Amino acid sequence: MHDELPTEHEDKLLSYLNTLIKFAVKILAILMVLVIFLGVADVVYVMYQQMMKPPFLLLEISSIFKTFAAFLAVLIAIEIYQNIVLYLRTDVIPIKLVIATALMAIARKVIILDFKVLTPMYIFATASVVIALGITYYLIGKQHKDKPIINKEIK
Repeated sequence: MHDELPTEHEDKLLSYLNTLIKFAVKILAILMVLVIFLGVADVVYVMYQQMMKPPFLLLEISSIFKTFAAFLAVLIAIEIYQNIVLYLRTDVIPIKLVIATALMAIARKVIILDFKVLTPMYIFATASVVIALGITYYLIGKQHKDKPIINKEIK
């Protein structure tokens, strides 16, 4: 297990600062949970608003996209929370999970794009980001599959 921020270090100042950083990361985890609950409340509010507009209890295509955007924002917040928790447990930045979170965020953007107002350059740039993240995710996954798993005895 890597310990990128060791709380036991020969330099007492570094030990103290690393402890403070780990505490700050825990505060970020708490705040992210708050963001998730506020996001869920927002999803409920957006759905309620959209369904109360005429025609009642029916969603138009634009309303469905607004609802998707709200849902995906909450899912991205959950992914970020998972990144924070994994970092707290291992002290290593989970690169594959970070890339997956970025993919979800760009997918959210793609889903809610309004092609009527976007320039072709914006669409090509977004496509380039999707391709780059997809390739990166694939290569990182392939790298993890290629590494041999070392069996350790459980004691």
